[in-house]
Amino acid sequence: MAIHVPGIMHAKQILRQAKLIVSQGVSTSTVVPKGHFAVYVGENQKKRFVIPVSFLNQPSFQELLSKAEEEFGFDHPIGGLTIPCREDIFINVTSSLNES
Repeated sequence: MAIHVPGIMHAKQILRQAKLIVSQGVSTSTVVPKGHFAVYVGENQKKRFVIPVSFLNQPSFQELLSKAEEEFGFDHPIGGLTIPCREDIFINVTSSLNES
């Protein structure tokens, strides 16, 4: 019996779309290491972060993904996963995930 977590399902859909964009030949500015993915964070000016895929299992990161879905759906204006929060909040969340 499988356990489904809504945040993970949404994240998988976002990642599938990102793979499709890359496979269609859209260039990326830098290479993302295996086991990581890029996100764009910020309210006005977007900054790119490369984070481990393991963050997708964390409730605090899933909450950020839910906010991204509410604001952007799955049509992200700059082609990658966009998380609509202040950069300092994102850094605090991911820093705490790195420590655990």
